[in-house]
Amino acid sequence: MNKLLIVGSVAFDAIETPFGKTDKILGGAAPYIGLSASFFNLQSAIVSVVGDDFPQEYLDLLTARNIDISGLEVVKGGKTFFWSGLYHNDLNSRDTLATELNVLGDFQPRVPQNFKNADVVMLGNLHPLVQSSVLDQMESKPKLVVLDTMNFWMDCALPELLDVMKRIDVITINDEEARQLSGEYSLVKAAAKIHEMGPEYVVIKKGEHGALLFHKKEVFFAPALPLEEVFDPTGAGDTFAGGFAGFITQSENISFENMKNAVIYGSNLASFSVEKFGTERMVNLDKEEVVSRLQQFKSLTQFDIEL
Repeated sequence: MNKLLIVGSVAFDAIETPFGKTDKILGGAAPYIGLSASFFNLQSAIVSVVGDDFPQEYLDLLTARNIDISGLEVVKGGKTFFWSGLYHNDLNSRDTLATELNVLGDFQPRVPQNFKNADVVMLGNLHPLVQSSVLDQMESKPKLVVLDTMNFWMDCALPELLDVMKRIDVITINDEEARQLSGEYSLVKAAAKIHEMGPEYVVIKKGEHGALLFHKKEVFFAPALPLEEVFDPTGAGDTFAGGFAGFITQSENISFENMKNAVIYGSNLASFSVEKFGTERMVNLDKEEVVSRLQQFKSLTQFDIEL
């Protein structure tokens, strides 16, 4: 099986939305990416760090999905990264109530030896120097490197972000971040500017309005599935990234045409993630539901027209 290396935070999240609130639950980019990618035929590993307050049941949950956690460092006496957020009524905007980096503040990633030849590397949203450190440890050039980032790193570590962007193939960011990074309001112009920074493919996520894939002069748009209920959008972007990277890893095809399918698979899995708080929906999701909803995506976008 092909190998997917996942780098990202493993955290406790405390979330409040108009539909309810949670105490500390499993969060962070890496679990969402890993759980999403586990629906594909591949080997995956998480590189991250937690404190010894991180419960064994969460570790067991990851290994039960065949996710290698040998690269997940447990710091004795340390506390796990914690984030708390309050979502507004539209669920598109939120207030961060608390961010406690804890052990993540001094994180030095260590790639497991048997994943230093991974086919695909998914660099979750972390400091660009951490992302670069992972690429430095790879013993063979991955077929594809996907990077996720956010406006925080554009504000405080832009030179380092621009450096790591020269080493990647795909960047996934939301529309607000694309505009900030490029200085362009038009997403078409923004993608063109970001292409010049290094990535061959630019994926711009627009939340409930779908996702755009840009490659040179080619553009593909995937809608978001209209859902009856959205409870918690926290992990949607990372779930999307896991589906995208997982499909590419399994298929071994990095053409633009196949990337279109990867965007649909990512959007499909993200549509489940938002239906419950945290990772609950992804943990209890089965493959029959995934296939059934893929058919809904196909019906949503398929039409016959005479030209």
